[in-house]
Amino acid sequence: MPPAITTAPLLWARSRTPSLREPYNSQESFIGDLFLKSCLTILFLSLLALPNLVLGQQRQDDALASLLASAQHAQASADYATAVNDYTQAVKLRPDIPELWANLGLMQHEMKRYAEAARSFQQALRLKPSLYVPNLFMGMDYIRMGKTQEAVPYLLRAEKMNSADSLPPLTLGRAYTTLDKFLPAAHAYQRAIKLDPQKSEAWFGLGIVRLDQVEEAARRMSGEFPNSSFAKALYAESLVKQARYKEAATSYKSALVAEPQPPCIHAELGLLWLKQGDAGQAETEFKAEQKKGNSCSLATLGQARLQMDSGSDEDAFKLLDDLWRRDRGFLQANASVLIDGLVPERAEEFQRFLMQKQVAGAIGPDAYQLLSSILRGQSQPANESLSRLGATKLPVQENYLAGRYGQCAAQLQESLVTKDAGRLQTLSACAYFTGDYELAADGSASLAAVAPHSATALYWSIKANERLAFIALDKFQQLEPNSARSHLLLGDIYRQRQRFDDAQAEYRKALAADPNDLAALLGLASAYLGNGNTEKTIQVAQSGLNQAPNDAELNLVMGEALVSGHQYADAEPFLLKSLAAKSQMLPHVHALLGQVYAEAGKTQQAIEELKLGLPSDQDGSLHYQLARLYRKTGDTKAAAEAIDQMKVIQQQYRQGAVVALQDSRSSALDDGP
Repeated sequence: MPPAITTAPLLWARSRTPSLREPYNSQESFIGDLFLKSCLTILFLSLLALPNLVLGQQRQDDALASLLASAQHAQASADYATAVNDYTQAVKLRPDIPELWANLGLMQHEMKRYAEAARSFQQALRLKPSLYVPNLFMGMDYIRMGKTQEAVPYLLRAEKMNSADSLPPLTLGRAYTTLDKFLPAAHAYQRAIKLDPQKSEAWFGLGIVRLDQVEEAARRMSGEFPNSSFAKALYAESLVKQARYKEAATSYKSALVAEPQPPCIHAELGLLWLKQGDAGQAETEFKAEQKKGNSCSLATLGQARLQMDSGSDEDAFKLLDDLWRRDRGFLQANASVLIDGLVPERAEEFQRFLMQKQVAGAIGPDAYQLLSSILRGQSQPANESLSRLGATKLPVQENYLAGRYGQCAAQLQESLVTKDAGRLQTLSACAYFTGDYELAADGSASLAAVAPHSATALYWSIKANERLAFIALDKFQQLEPNSARSHLLLGDIYRQRQRFDDAQAEYRKALAADPNDLAALLGLASAYLGNGNTEKTIQVAQSGLNQAPNDAELNLVMGEALVSGHQYADAEPFLLKSLAAKSQMLPHVHALLGQVYAEAGKTQQAIEELKLGLPSDQDGSLHYQLARLYRKTGDTKAAAEAIDQMKVIQQQYRQGAVVALQDSRSSALDDGP
């Protein structure tokens, strides 16, 4: 059974999805034939309605009518070349008619003559700026021509002209994504979804741009706050999702000794102990959370789970009932904790207990439906906006500390306007805990705007946008369960979890639909590399490079495979091209180049490259290579320092290897990804 997208690990270095950033192709277009035909029909009818066009007395009118009839017939037959010729002759006869220019542009667009189409649309807009179709297609064609910044004003005008059409915001989402303006892109995709909830393209775009936001915030967190409690807690969370429990526990403990801290770290560590079947350690952490003076509802939920495990159904019910009364949104967003690793027999027993409570009238229908569906393993829909909640007379902080997160968030929505940093911080936390991830993401974005160097803003941005990404991608997968992009997403998830055989199977399914899909070729090559199959890696990477010879990531995969096969000289040109890759990949590129230059006897160049590659040294091997090169140049002091660093890294690596081995033995607790 394929993994649920919503369980994927935190994407600190997500695979790219070129389809959102590269020019349109024939298989992925934002306009269909039906839409184009409707545009042409509207414009053609507009032409017929113009005075003195067909009924005029001049011979010119007869010639123009004949050209229009021929053009319409050519359009219907998909003979766009003839249609372009007819409209070209028509605009020579009547250059003052904007609809003629618009139709000429549409036909040029269909022939992929985008620069010519843009000129025709520009002329149409000079004559009549209020025309919808030229504004829309002008924006689309500018994107195709790589002039994305220039496309935005046209698309904004088109959206304003026709607020019922989902195509302008959908195309705007793509434009903003290309420009790395991820928040406006997300809002544009959301507008498209509101107009057409079944538009899978919009859900896909929204999911990917949310992941872009996660990646951007994670990169900043790693750069600005690498040793913060926030970074360590996020890393621990990602390790948990990969079933690397021992490593996660170490990271959580490290987060607990740093200040300031995000809320509920003790509770998250307690839930981790629950996953490993250690009820005693879990209870210790839940109690530690309560001693901090906060009413962390996650700790209460964990205690309810402990009571369920021990068979104390009545005590578990009281805790859950209390959570339900305090904040329904929290319980809906987090109730999956109750069944994560729960023995099936216990789930069935608690289900029967709830039925008895329902018969006795001790539990409301909504609460019963939620808990029953969770116990049956059914996923819950995302929570709606909290704007429907009324105000409360209780202070915000009191609501927050009492776990009334929905009320807290409703009270603090005004901070999106007032821009108070402290209130925005609390808003982000309350909105996230009650399951209003859009509000949490907006709150973190506003906080980042007023406090650009806030670890808290980055923390909530990563957590909220990750949730929103997987909600959107899950919806996309429901709409296109067997599409190439669905297989690509699953392949990326499997590859992140180092299930390389499963990843290869998914990438091959994507390539069966489109053998030239660069993202699938990159994924498949990377999966082969992860499995140590350098021959297949080189073969697949070359297929991608035949299409995109300057693609940085494909060049990196090819270069690494060649280095693995000791083909150092052959690897160098590919690695040099991969220097255009994302910044987080560059240390690895430099490390590989260092190996290439060392083998070629270019000692000083090798030293410089290896020094740049040291951030990627996980096992001490780069420091060892550097020490050998220093000795070769006679720099014994630098060599000794490199060896000392190597020993420190090796000790940490050995400890991590022991923990990873322990994790591999305990990962059977997870039932699939």
